[in-house]
Amino acid sequence: MFNKELVKLFSQIETPFYYYDMGLFEKSLNNLKSTAVKYNYKVHYALKANANDKILETINNFGFGADCVSGNEIEKAIKIGFPSDKIVFAGVGKTDKEIEFAINSSIFGFNSESIEEIEIINEIAIKKQKTVPVFLRLNPDIDAVTHNYLTTGLNENKFGIPLSFLDDVLDKVQKLSNIKIIGLHFHIGSQITSFEPYINLCKKVNIIQENLYNKHGIKLKYINLGGGLGINYTNPESELISDFEKFFSIINENLHTRPEQEIHFELGRSVIGQTGSLISRVLYVKKSVNKQFAILDAGMTDLIRPALYGAHHKIENLSKQENLTDLIKYDIVGPVCESSDSFDIDIELPKTERGDIIALRSAGAYGEIMVSQYNLRNKPKTIYSDTILQHLKSESNN
Repeated sequence: MFNKELVKLFSQIETPFYYYDMGLFEKSLNNLKSTAVKYNYKVHYALKANANDKILETINNFGFGADCVSGNEIEKAIKIGFPSDKIVFAGVGKTDKEIEFAINSSIFGFNSESIEEIEIINEIAIKKQKTVPVFLRLNPDIDAVTHNYLTTGLNENKFGIPLSFLDDVLDKVQKLSNIKIIGLHFHIGSQITSFEPYINLCKKVNIIQENLYNKHGIKLKYINLGGGLGINYTNPESELISDFEKFFSIINENLHTRPEQEIHFELGRSVIGQTGSLISRVLYVKKSVNKQFAILDAGMTDLIRPALYGAHHKIENLSKQENLTDLIKYDIVGPVCESSDSFDIDIELPKTERGDIIALRSAGAYGEIMVSQYNLRNKPKTIYSDTILQHLKSESNN
């Protein structure tokens, strides 16, 4: 992925910066689109994974919709050019202002998390004299088999309407004049690397749909199964493009759809994750009593996932790619004044020296979007594979 010529170009750019392989990204989007068309599935890209303008413009050009979790994300999606009738609005704490903006924008639908939220949407809709399309986000109590911070489909999580509340919610919603229930929404977690949770979800959805028809005579046009499909952080080269074919085929085999029913997804990480890397430089190699620290100019402010929940990213010394013998263990850390500012410990790398270029792989999702300026640090730049030469030329002219 990183040849000598590219690493040479990296060495001429101020670090840290995010690098996006746009060729790989378009291959991923082509694969996703052709597979979704094969199964007649609709995909909304989850902006929370990465809301970089060029990334969003590319996704929009492929005809995907947008999954938003804030009013600002809706505004951004519309500004980029996503059609409003392809935008869904999720999130457990929508403000009145955000709800009003979404209604005014005539979005495709709200993924509503509680009867309390739906009642507020109805009040605002009455004032606007509009009928609002709503998906009921249900909590199916399914273990996504992922990190505790990334699971969203268990009863102990804050997300969704518990299944035991569904009948009561339906009774109350039927009395709301300006709400139209158009479908069900589910999202059981993120970075899910086993297909078993999705099989269990399909089985649960089948039962829910059958009960809704038998008890309430309800037939819904839309089922939204959310996202959460994981990527390979340990060995990204083995799976640079997610296996969308296997994912969709498993859904197709296990979900009992009804005539003319549309199945929607909200994918993020699996679309953009492997496309991006955080590129950094070694500032110092510091020896301690029983450790060697490779101190980078990138820190937790640039990529917070490892500090936030111990997430793993493959770390490569791009300056020493030809020397993969005589490896030395390093703790890879950043410059931020926090002990948690560590990317990983005891990582085996070729002998690493000041100035070496380091890549933290699989950082396309939940990387740039979560950047902060703690310690008043500068935000990292963004470099794209298709414009890197133009960037260098521009820099040299300044």
